[in-house]
Amino acid sequence: MASGGYSQISIAEPGRLAFLSGQVAWLPSGEEAPKDVAGQGKIAAANLAAALKELGASGQDIVMLRVYVVDATTEKFQQVQTSLDELKGTGMPSITTIGVQALYSPDILVEIEMVVRVP
Repeated sequence: MASGGYSQISIAEPGRLAFLSGQVAWLPSGEEAPKDVAGQGKIAAANLAAALKELGASGQDIVMLRVYVVDATTEKFQQVQTSLDELKGTGMPSITTIGVQALYSPDILVEIEMVVRVP
């Protein structure tokens, strides 16, 4: 996984960790989520980036990502990975990708959880 920018093992320095619940493609403006996996992944990653900023953290502080995709395929996971690569930058978090039958709402196709070391 290192060649893909992820690690099989992540070690967080002593200190506090933040556990972020699954982020989906809900926009603060209330507009409808995109109907495609790539678009939803981009918005979910933007929501996670906002959380990182609020924590005073960066992509280097991400310890773990857990990605849930409805009716998953390798191609769908790769579409989400593009947004995650932007989110994590040069960070090397552990990642788990999980295919699911459904998420909270029928229009939601992607959900991403994150664990962050709080600087």
